[in-house]
Amino acid sequence: MKVKTQTIRHRNGFRSVVIFGGAGFIGSNWAHYLLQHTDARIHVFDNLSRKGVRHNLQWLQEAAGNSGRLQITVGDVRDATMVERAARVATEVYNFAAQVAVTTSIVDPRLDFEVNAVGTFNILEAVRKAGNRPFMLFTSTNKVYGDMSTEGIIGTRHRYSFAGRHAVSESQPLDFYSPYGCSKGAADQYVHDYSRMFDIPAVVFRMSCIAGPRQFGTEDQGWVAHFLYSALTNTPVVVYGDGRQVRDVLCVHDLVQAFAAVREHSSICGGQVYNVGGGIENTVSLLELITQIEDLTGHTLEIVHDDPRAGDQLVYVSDFSKLHLDTGWKPKMTVRDTLESIYGWWKRNRELFPQPALAAPPRIGTVLEQLPRTA
Repeated sequence: MKVKTQTIRHRNGFRSVVIFGGAGFIGSNWAHYLLQHTDARIHVFDNLSRKGVRHNLQWLQEAAGNSGRLQITVGDVRDATMVERAARVATEVYNFAAQVAVTTSIVDPRLDFEVNAVGTFNILEAVRKAGNRPFMLFTSTNKVYGDMSTEGIIGTRHRYSFAGRHAVSESQPLDFYSPYGCSKGAADQYVHDYSRMFDIPAVVFRMSCIAGPRQFGTEDQGWVAHFLYSALTNTPVVVYGDGRQVRDVLCVHDLVQAFAAVREHSSICGGQVYNVGGGIENTVSLLELITQIEDLTGHTLEIVHDDPRAGDQLVYVSDFSKLHLDTGWKPKMTVRDTLESIYGWWKRNRELFPQPALAAPPRIGTVLEQLPRTA
């Protein structure tokens, strides 16, 4: 039975926004957008465990100025009491707080579960107990669809592609793979079910590859930025597999527009799950991205190959047509645009990154040109 909770109408459209994980890459970009384009009061809740987050907070504080619209709480979503206190009067709740690496989930499954599954449950319970029915958005992942190993794949010299379709819609069966896939998948389903059972207008975004400024990419998360920064600092990168794996890339600037779109259309989008990414027009393989980076920067990126990682999808491309139908949203920035935006931000913030190593050998062709030809 669906439980109806009391609706509290927010006077004069006043927006009180809580962003769990608000100092991170996606959270800080969304908080900054709200500070710049709305009169919302923003409450950033973050444990400050990620690289670069203190710099992000400084950026947000500069944007807020003396407006009194920005509140910062250093806290952890595993602390149910702190979460409940933060969400008590919110009209909007965004959960970006997460353990984001598959590798970390394998090394420490309990940490992964407690942050992703229990942390999300704490937020849902805080929202339910408050009784305000705030708009809520949770960022899930394409990893909830598993390794998709039964999917027909076609391989060309530079990339893989689906044999029988172009992209993945929300009708794709769930198939959690790895502790990370399980913890995010459990959270994904809890958010969706709380929306149904407790009449909370909650939205789930199952996201593909997100990239853009303020992303301190690593080998385990944020690979587009990681590859670019590695080229700029003459640092080798490890490519797991042959490099023909394909993802669709979505710029964080387009992502925040998607956040704004579903919030604006909450009467339609509440309770829905959406696949969100750059789509068919913004796909790129690892090898193709390396070539684009070398063309953009003039730096050769040294690559070291290793065995494929268990559970890695050879191809993932988001079908965002459901979101487009409900809101009119679609990406505007290309993969090249996204690379240029990250590169520009890096140039303006070089002090945040390691100094370049010794110069790489002179460039001789691109990584694609150096590949052996196959039949």
